[in-house]
Amino acid sequence: MESWSKNRIGKMQLSKGTLRNIPAASGVVIPGEDVFSLPEKVLQFGTGVLLRGLPDYFIDKANRQGIFNGRIVVVKSTAMGTTDEFEKQDNLYTLCVRGVDAGNKVEQFIINSSISRVLSASGEWSSILKCARNPEMKIIISNTTEIGIALTKDDVHASPPHSFPGKLLSFLFARYNAFGGAEGTGMIIIPTELVVHNGAKLRSVVLELAAMNDLNEDFIDWLKSANYFCSSLVDRIVPGKLRHDDKMATEQTLGYKDALMIMAENFGLWAIETDNRKVREALSFARADEGVVIQPDIEIFRELKLRLLNGTHSFSCGLALLSGYQTVKEAMADAHFLVFVKGLAQSEIAVAMSDDNISYADACDFAGKTIDRFRNPFIDHPWVNIAVQYTEKMKQRNIPLLLKYYQKYSHVPEFMALGFAAFLLFMKSHKNAQNFIGTADGIQYVVHDDHAQYFADRWTNDASDAVDQILRDEQFWGTDLSLLNGFADAVKRNVFLLIQHGAKSMIQQMEFTKTIV
Repeated sequence: MESWSKNRIGKMQLSKGTLRNIPAASGVVIPGEDVFSLPEKVLQFGTGVLLRGLPDYFIDKANRQGIFNGRIVVVKSTAMGTTDEFEKQDNLYTLCVRGVDAGNKVEQFIINSSISRVLSASGEWSSILKCARNPEMKIIISNTTEIGIALTKDDVHASPPHSFPGKLLSFLFARYNAFGGAEGTGMIIIPTELVVHNGAKLRSVVLELAAMNDLNEDFIDWLKSANYFCSSLVDRIVPGKLRHDDKMATEQTLGYKDALMIMAENFGLWAIETDNRKVREALSFARADEGVVIQPDIEIFRELKLRLLNGTHSFSCGLALLSGYQTVKEAMADAHFLVFVKGLAQSEIAVAMSDDNISYADACDFAGKTIDRFRNPFIDHPWVNIAVQYTEKMKQRNIPLLLKYYQKYSHVPEFMALGFAAFLLFMKSHKNAQNFIGTADGIQYVVHDDHAQYFADRWTNDASDAVDQILRDEQFWGTDLSLLNGFADAVKRNVFLLIQHGAKSMIQQMEFTKTIV
């Protein structure tokens, strides 16, 4: 009888009607009935997993706490695919939150009920514009990739306009007409695209497009004064759909099938930039989770992410690949590699970047969370992906850190020096018919980097000459790295040790002198 019930439950599709049949023993967080009567307060451009795994997660959490009390109308902008899966499941989906917190593995399953409808821009544009008449709707969220925030010639009266800024402007124009430009009827627009100052850039594009379409001055005045374009920064790894075997096992555990199930790491940050009190009040979902931060200036969060998450990745990448590790979690399972990453992040990067705006304590706290993220056993993050355009990442993320470290201290940052040496050795390659090929431990790999030829040319010399030539190239790096006290000698010494012993063996034998927090 028990087996029959399990099999029967295993065939159950997630929907509003089947929520009551989900066994309590599954441990999944199930929404209450009252959530389905909440008003629509948010218009969201994009159905992607980042939006469903981060902003929609925060809004759903706030609704469950009785804080925000509003749901999301999602606009599907692309012509690819349909909205059928959302309709079949009454727009419900399971978010599997998995990761490491303070060194401990965590896992949680949540049925997200934040989405009320998913509308197709190509087939239901008139229904989308009707949302502009809803006085409860106050917020617009977007994630349309980086190229989505760009000015292109577009007709905002088309059904629909082809670009995201065109669709947004069309909606705002409908909003203006619906309420006659009344005070307080503007929208709060929060783009999450990975563009620096994305809110300001989107505002500029929308205003240019309004002028291009000869929209009246009263509307443009309302557009400028009544609407708030807030820059934002999102930080969460959302791999999306589970692997087939993982999905089958998870569905068996939870007791239902879910075609929209996705996974996200447990860390989540949504930093929103505004100093307006009314905007803060409207974004009340921020009170539900400390991962939502609303501040007048969010540059500190961009700096923390760029230096400690991305910068640590870049300094560690070459060493991991030369050691034969394929994924980040695989490298972090090596106790010796973990020592290197902790020392790099806490004893050098956090020290280098701390200043009047970012305290060393705050940098170390973020470093600790970053290390937990690297150790996430549920996420396979390939080092080869991190190594794409490795040189530009080293230039933009890590050279400024190296220079800041030397501004504070006169000695060599040993972890950075080793990471930089591994980078140089990783970039040692030769050109075949199609690609630049490097070799580590007898295994060949492809170097995907626009500067691969630069390094290939210099590695025709012996190792010492190659390193000297590269480090003193001020035009290439923007500074002469050979002038940094002891850095060239340390890098050359590490290059020789990496060649002689191999990266993995060298890490295991090294005794780092710094105290690791």
